[in-house]
Amino acid sequence: NNRLGTWEEILHKAGLKSTGFKTNISDIELLNEIERVWILLGKQPTTDDMKKGISKFHLCTFTRRFGGWRKALEEFVKYINGEVIYRESHKEDVAQGNEDKPSTNNTKFKSHKTPREPSNRLKVQVLMRDGNRCRLCGVECNDGLHNIHFDHIIPWSKGGETTLENLQVLCSDCNLAKGNC
Repeated sequence: NNRLGTWEEILHKAGLKSTGFKTNISDIELLNEIERVWILLGKQPTTDDMKKGISKFHLCTFTRRFGGWRKALEEFVKYINGEVIYRESHKEDVAQGNEDKPSTNNTKFKSHKTPREPSNRLKVQVLMRDGNRCRLCGVECNDGLHNIHFDHIIPWSKGGETTLENLQVLCSDCNLAKGNC
């Protein structure tokens, strides 16, 4: 019941420019942003990470929407694991061009049912399962020295699919030493 209208209308009436802030952020956008930050960091983002400005949304946006950062992360895990399905997610992803697509850089062989490159969602699931540590040597990945590689346990070239069960986190040294075996 605002007599003056929306914030954007008030700014327009006053002859001021729009703030550019988006006020109608969907749950999907917030969950996709957690996913993006998680992959960027290579680990579960903390409140301190979010306060550093890594996210395009302020920490308060997440805490207000979900009732706290921990609850936002719990909702994110449910979303990533497919336990919660948001009806608008597919429509929004298609509209924004963010739909998971096979990488155009990798040839998809006829014998494969999945693209070679894992989707961002699958990468997060692998990181969560493996604890952001190399499964061969145990080193924490993305510490500035060791880069994360998402390795096919059964190599792609030998028919291995890009599935949670067939992917593992390896540090760059272990993955490059492993080769195609």
